[in-house]
Amino acid sequence: MPWLAALAWALLVVALAGPRVLAPVSALRVTGRDLAIAIDLSGSMVREDFFLDGAAITRLEAVQRVGAEFARRRAGDRVALIFFGSEAYYAAPFTFDTEAVARRIEQAEIGISGRATNMADALGLALKRMAASDAATKVVILLSDGVNNAGATNPRGVAALAADMGVRVHTIAIGPRDLAEADEGERGVVDAATLGAVADLSGGETFRVRSTEDLLAVGEALDRLEATASDGLSAEVWREFWVWPAGLALLLCLGLAWRRA
Repeated sequence: MPWLAALAWALLVVALAGPRVLAPVSALRVTGRDLAIAIDLSGSMVREDFFLDGAAITRLEAVQRVGAEFARRRAGDRVALIFFGSEAYYAAPFTFDTEAVARRIEQAEIGISGRATNMADALGLALKRMAASDAATKVVILLSDGVNNAGATNPRGVAALAADMGVRVHTIAIGPRDLAEADEGERGVVDAATLGAVADLSGGETFRVRSTEDLLAVGEALDRLEATASDGLSAEVWREFWVWPAGLALLLCLGLAWRRA
């Protein structure tokens, strides 16, 4: 039947032409802010001195639950994640995919970066990536439960560099006991004074967290960080239609082949 063969050929030509339409897509409203979250994974984060729903949990578990939800609420920010212990490394580069960052926080484990505390290198690593950024606002959130006892750099010196670069550093000192009030040789205490100085030198704010409730309040306070209005991300999403004429052409060809057979 020659007219069926002609129709199949016409459908193939239409399919090869690639018919498509531009689908309407709502753009993500971006804030113009680069936000790096640096989380302490030193050995002291395994201490079970926080409580949630009446049950004792580790410091890391408390940070994971609150930190992951905080990351998910940062839609429009470019968020990066840094883990540090004896060493610091990027667990997630700057991205608009806040869900991926939140999942990485939930998967964090103690010991993968060493068991000491090197907050200076963590802050320096964040500044190194931000140096090449053209974001209007650059913010680092540095969370630690210990004393800077690794690396050759002083956290205050890195904070001064952050101020020169226009990067605000908000610090979170987590743990029931401060270094200033601790007994000699006491372990698991946090150097809240140094973390406070880092925030002050860079123009940021410092938060003292002794309980899960304090940590939740910090998350809400950080949600109120200033945002810079900007245009949405431009994206072109095409809806393809070539598959329909191609499928019909295939059916016609199979029918013709069966008829000839």
